[in-house]
Amino acid sequence: MDVKELRNMTLVDLKQELQTLLKIQFSIRMQLATQQMANTNQIKQNRRDIARVKTIITEKSIA
Repeated sequence: MDVKELRNMTLVDLKQELQTLLKIQFSIRMQLATQQMANTNQIKQNRRDIARVKTIITEKSIA
């Protein structure tokens, strides 16, 4: 997801997005454990998306 889109979201929407990303992360980890994962780059991309959302949540809660 693009950073500009994330900055336009409300705090509630960002928290929902974070929950969605964490569910996806769990799914990716299970695929990796059962050796069903074809694209291992998803792990890195998902982790970065989670970090982006958490950073923007922190910025919005401070401001």
